[in-house]
Amino acid sequence: MRLKPGMLDWYIIKKFLLTFAVTLVMFVAIILLFDIGEKLDDFLERNAPVNAIIFDYYLNYIPFFLNTFSPVFIFVAVIYFTSRLAMRSEFISMLAGGISFRRILYPYMLASLLLAGLSYYLNGWVIPKSDKKRVAFENRYTRGYWSNFKGTIYRQIKPGVLLYMEYFNNNDSTGGGVTIEKSENSRMQSVLFAQNINYNYQAKKWRLQRVKVRSFNPDGSQKLELIENMDTALAFAPSDFFFRPEDVQSLDMGELKAFIAKEKERGADGIEFYETELHRRYATPFSTFILSFIAVCVAGRRVRGGLGLHLGIGIFIIIFYLFVSKYFISMGSTNLIHPLVAVWITNVIFAAIGMVMYRFAQK
Repeated sequence: MRLKPGMLDWYIIKKFLLTFAVTLVMFVAIILLFDIGEKLDDFLERNAPVNAIIFDYYLNYIPFFLNTFSPVFIFVAVIYFTSRLAMRSEFISMLAGGISFRRILYPYMLASLLLAGLSYYLNGWVIPKSDKKRVAFENRYTRGYWSNFKGTIYRQIKPGVLLYMEYFNNNDSTGGGVTIEKSENSRMQSVLFAQNINYNYQAKKWRLQRVKVRSFNPDGSQKLELIENMDTALAFAPSDFFFRPEDVQSLDMGELKAFIAKEKERGADGIEFYETELHRRYATPFSTFILSFIAVCVAGRRVRGGLGLHLGIGIFIIIFYLFVSKYFISMGSTNLIHPLVAVWITNVIFAAIGMVMYRFAQK
């Protein structure tokens, strides 16, 4: 019986998704084995509950990790099952039956579209929401007491307002040695000194203690005020001091864009890291199509050495892909090149590689 294109599409899509699912399960087992071995001492030392380890940490950590590297897993899955099709002469039979190589690519791209769309949605909105639980777990059970202590804090709260703080302890929400300078048009307006500072999480306000406010008038005179306690709603929270760059995964697309806008308004350094992450969330789903395309071109030809040779070539390509991707992302994160270019250049390079391989694919 001749295989119709519609039947062929469903056959390849089912093979694609099933092999991808099996690949994910295998990687989950490997990830769990290594991560538990690395963090077991921390869990035991801080008496982390088993249900918190399973449901708050691993249930949220594994989806984040797998989704981040989903194009790699898709590439491995396509290499594997397409190579098996080629070794059993199924791929050649499709071509001999009058189905063009381009038409065979159709179900691969359709399955890639499904997985890329799912990956974009998960990475943009679902995983950041659950990742907040993972970060909260790490703050409580895997980070030490002093990881919640910051010294010599200096930052711009908003244009014209600079904050300096000698230290802040997030364990009890207290700090000391506070200086807040306000200026306008390069003219100092006021300087506030406070001996102590405390954050009220319920009211979302800061309390300054033993405050001195020195105001500078346009005529050159000064005014000094002494205030025992002052409540104020400064435009920052303790979490801003302890936000780690890697915690950016816990921000959904809307939160990430708002965070970048806020950091730009404050004049903060290192914004390029977060802009690179934002562009990466758009670019990564597209790499799914490119890597699937390359995998079919590599594995669709029956060669001596079979599956082993195809996997060997595939491993070399994927290692090269990861190297190029990490290299340019690091350049974008450190502002050596524009974040948009840093993220998309990998897709451009491998799209060109894919077109070269397409010319030599078995047709």
